[in-house]
Amino acid sequence: MELFLIPSAPFAWSLVLTSAVVVLSIIPLGAARSRANFEMKDMAAPRAIFDRLPPWGKRANWAHQNSFESFTLHAPACLLCIIAVLATKESTSLAIGAALLHPFLRLMYIFVYIANIPPIRGLCWIGALLCSAILYSEGLKLMLAI
Repeated sequence: MELFLIPSAPFAWSLVLTSAVVVLSIIPLGAARSRANFEMKDMAAPRAIFDRLPPWGKRANWAHQNSFESFTLHAPACLLCIIAVLATKESTSLAIGAALLHPFLRLMYIFVYIANIPPIRGLCWIGALLCSAILYSEGLKLMLAI
């Protein structure tokens, strides 16, 4: 059976891909930390190194932190849709589109945040937030229709 023939697969993929984006967001932060002259004394106060990061590194840190915040909002929406689809055997193309668009928007958000392009960053942020809101809305509609 092909994976996308399973009705809940797009929501599971969204969850997996969004998790991967959170994990991958550590890469630019690690690159910035390597430029901050890490010393063993930094182990005593690990957050003190952030004051020595270059501006793009500080933005990488903020983007990384925001990835966790976004994930905590998106993951329950995906789980709600997975449960709703399993219970009703139905899904909407709007929900599937939102689920698959979200990880892409979050990845773009990290890149434009580090590149310091605020207007596009804002569009990526609101777009990803709307994707999560759509998942909540569509999942609740399916559950309330039972």
